[in-house]
Amino acid sequence: AVTGARFVLAALRLAGAALLSPGSCAFEDSACGYDWDYAHLPWALHGEGHYISVDTSYEGEKAVLSSPELYTEEWSCVRLIYQIATTSETSPDPARLNLYLRQEGESFDRLLWSAKEPSDSWLIASLDLMNSTKKYKIVLEGEMGQDKSASIAVFEIKITPGYCIECDFEENHLCGFVNRWNPNVNWFVGGGNIRNSQSILPKDHTLNSELGHYMYVDSVYVKHFQEVAQLISPKTTAPMSGCLSFYYQLKQESSIVFTIYLRDTSGFYEEIWKTDSALSADWALAEVDFSAPYPMEVIFEVAFNSAKGGYVALDDISFSPVYCSNQTGMRTPFNPAEAGCNFEEDLCNFYQDHKDGPGWSRVKVKRNVYRTGDHTTGFGYYLLANTKFTSQPEYIGRLYGPTLPGNLQFCLRFYYALYGFFKMSGTLAVYIFEENHVVQEKIWSVLDSPRGVWTQAEISFKKPMPCKVVFVSWCKSFWDCGLVALDDVSLSLGSCQAADLLLPNPGECTFEKDECVFTQKKRGRGIWHRRRGPTPTSYTGPKGDHTTGVGYYMYIEASNMVYGQRAYLVSKSLRGTSGKQCLTFFYHMYGAGTGLLSVYLKKEGDDEEIPLWRRTGEQSISWLRGLIEYESDRNYQIIFEAIRGVSIRSDTAIDDILFQAGPCLEVEEIQFSSGYPDSLNEIEY
Repeated sequence: AVTGARFVLAALRLAGAALLSPGSCAFEDSACGYDWDYAHLPWALHGEGHYISVDTSYEGEKAVLSSPELYTEEWSCVRLIYQIATTSETSPDPARLNLYLRQEGESFDRLLWSAKEPSDSWLIASLDLMNSTKKYKIVLEGEMGQDKSASIAVFEIKITPGYCIECDFEENHLCGFVNRWNPNVNWFVGGGNIRNSQSILPKDHTLNSELGHYMYVDSVYVKHFQEVAQLISPKTTAPMSGCLSFYYQLKQESSIVFTIYLRDTSGFYEEIWKTDSALSADWALAEVDFSAPYPMEVIFEVAFNSAKGGYVALDDISFSPVYCSNQTGMRTPFNPAEAGCNFEEDLCNFYQDHKDGPGWSRVKVKRNVYRTGDHTTGFGYYLLANTKFTSQPEYIGRLYGPTLPGNLQFCLRFYYALYGFFKMSGTLAVYIFEENHVVQEKIWSVLDSPRGVWTQAEISFKKPMPCKVVFVSWCKSFWDCGLVALDDVSLSLGSCQAADLLLPNPGECTFEKDECVFTQKKRGRGIWHRRRGPTPTSYTGPKGDHTTGVGYYMYIEASNMVYGQRAYLVSKSLRGTSGKQCLTFFYHMYGAGTGLLSVYLKKEGDDEEIPLWRRTGEQSISWLRGLIEYESDRNYQIIFEAIRGVSIRSDTAIDDILFQAGPCLEVEEIQFSSGYPDSLNEIEY
C-alpha cells in the first residue's frame, strides 16, 4: 500500500510536469529549453532547490536567459516567481531583474516588467500577454548593478492561457493575489482538508470537494466597528474590458458589507459591485462589468461591524472580454486617438463655433530660415490664432475638441509656440466644458515659454460627466496681441504621471536621459554633444529640442571642429529581421555654413557602409522629419555622420529617433539629395 501511495505521488508529479505549457519551467532538473547567452554571465541551475540563479561572484554586468520560441494566439498570463537578495540596503545602481518580449520581425526587445526590490522570500509578478499572431520569446535579464554582493533567483516561470486576474486559489502562489495585513481580520486560504476555522466550508467551488481551496475572511477576531479586510489582485498590465465573474458565499449574523473596488496607480478607488444581503449557504455567482484601460488592481473588501458578523468566502475569479449583459455589449470602448489631431489633413474631430468667427486657421509654412514650420514634420500644417488681424480687441478664438466620456482619467498633450506677445501669460488657455455647457473650468494656461519654440504641455484630468477640451486664445488689447500656434494634440488614457512611469518604447530615443543605443565613434576631434536649450553660436543650431522644447538633443558644435571634419553616432548591433524596417528621426540644419548629415547602414561582416540618406547645406530653421526605409536580414548598425561645413554657422542636430518594424507608412517631402558640394572634399583633419 505504501508503494502504491508513493507511486500515486510520483504519478501526480509527472502529470504536473507534463502539464507545463510551452515556455513554463520550474527548474527542477533542467531549464526546459531556456538557454543563456554565453556573451554574458552564466546562470546556475540548482535542481535540488528548484531554481536558477546568477550572482556577483563572477565579474560581469548581466546574465540573459531566453525561452524557446513560443506561439499563442490567445491572451495569456506570464507568472514569474523570483527573489532578489542584496547585502546593501540602498545602492545607487541596484541589482534588477527585467523581463522582455522578443517578437518575430522586431529589431528591439519590448521591456514588459522590471523589479529591483530585494526581499527575504520569493515574490510573484503577473504579466498579461495580449493575443498576437507573431512568434515570440520571453527574455529574462539579471542586471548585477553596483552591489558588492547580490544574487537573483528565478524559481518558476508559468505561461497559462487566460488573464492574470483570474484565479481558482488552488496553487500556493494564489495567482499573485495578496491580503493587506490587518491585526484583526484577514483573508486566509481555506479548504485543502485543513480544518482551520469556525466557519469553514465543507467544499470549495473549483473541485467541489474538501481538497479544493478558496479564500475566506472571518469575523471572529473583530475588535472594532467597521474592521476591513482587503484581498488585492495583481495589477493589470494590458488594457482590458469585459465581464469579471466570481463565486462567493456570505453567512451573516450581523451586517457585513462585501464590496469590490478598482484602484488605479494614483490610488483612486472606484466601487463597481456591492452586496450586504445574506444568502443561502451555497456558492452564488456574481458578475460585474469591468473596464481597465490603464493599470488597475481589483480589491475585494469585506467590512464587519462585530465579532459575530459571520464570514465571506470567495472562489473561481474569471474574466471574459465580452460585457456581462447583452444590453451593454454594444458599448465600443473609447478610442483616444479620435480625440487627437496633427492637422495635416484637416481639423479631425475639432471644430470652431461660428459665433466666434474664424479664430483658428490651418496654415502651412514653406521650408525657410526665418519662420518655424509645424511640429509634426517641419513641412506640414498647424493651427494659428492670428489675433492681430481680427477687427475687435477682447477677441477670443475657441477650438472645441470631441466629446470625451466621463469617469475616465485622461492625459492631454499638445505643442504650442508663441510669437510677438509683450506679455505671455494667459494668451493660450485650456478649458474643460462639461456637456451641459454650464460649467467650464480652466485647467491650464501659458505662464512663460521660450518664444518661437514648439513647447510641449501635458495636463491630467478626470471628470465625472462627459466633457470637451477647449483651446482658447485671446487678446486683451490690440497692442498686446501676437500669434499663437498649436499642433500635435494627443490624448491618452491614464494620468500623465503614470504614462511617464511606463516602460520606454523599444527602439525610441529622445536623448532625455542618455544616448540610448548610440555611442560615439571618436575619430579625431569631431564629437556629438548632448545638449538642451539653444547652441552657443547665434544664427545656427536649434533653440530647443523637438521632444518637448525644453529637453535634450544631440548636435555637433562647429566652433570646436574644422571644415570637413566628421562626427559619428553609431548604434549598438541591432537584430536583423526579414522584411522592411522604418527609421524616423528629426534633424536640424540651420546656419549659412552648414555641411552634411548622412545616415548609413552597416551589416555585420561587411566592411562597407551603405548610404541610406543624405542632406547637404542649410535646410530650415525648423526641426524636419527624416524617414528611411531599409532592410537587413543580418545583424546591423545604423550610423549618423555629420560633417562640419565652411563656417562656425554649421551646428547640425538630431533628435527623436524611432525604429519601427514594417514599411514606412508615409514618404518624406524632400527626396534623396545626391553627392557632396564641390568645395567639400574628403579630407579628414
